[in-house]
Amino acid sequence: MEKEIVFATNNLHKLSEIRRIMGDQWHILSLADINCNEDIPETADTLQGNAELKARFVKERYGYDCFADDTGLLVDALDGAPGVYSARYAGPGHDSAANMALLLENLRGVTDRKAHFSTVIALIQGEEMLTFEGRVDGTITETPAGTDGFGYDPIFRPDGHEETFAQMSADQKNAISHRGRATAQLIQHLSTP
Repeated sequence: MEKEIVFATNNLHKLSEIRRIMGDQWHILSLADINCNEDIPETADTLQGNAELKARFVKERYGYDCFADDTGLLVDALDGAPGVYSARYAGPGHDSAANMALLLENLRGVTDRKAHFSTVIALIQGEEMLTFEGRVDGTITETPAGTDGFGYDPIFRPDGHEETFAQMSADQKNAISHRGRATAQLIQHLSTP
């Protein structure tokens, strides 16, 4: 029998990715599924803080056990930017193309292009809050490549691979990605009796 849990997101790309990773043992409800149409504040200065804010918001206002994530791209040469501001790097519009363009502009002429993606998932069940973190190291490419994925995927090449995330199939990406790694820990926890 499928178990039910809320994933506190309005991002359809993330929702699809999580549903694919978690498989058919879980029925993942989105914020829209529970009629939460509010913009949940992400005012913390860490990925973990934002993930916990979102999970707590849903639990307190809607009563559901849920999990939330926050993901950031951290570029070494930019002192960890865009980091917690990754989705809003070029402004409040969550414009992936503008975010990528600004990042590439800020790295123009920079040879150290090392970066990593980090995802923190906060799970709230009853009164208990747990967090799980996934990380993948890689390099920012000079130009975008690939059409799959979302966000910074066209300019992020994970270590040990020739393709960017956007050039990989969903299954290839999920097997090695930051979100895949954090979600694997979440699944392991949820599956433990």
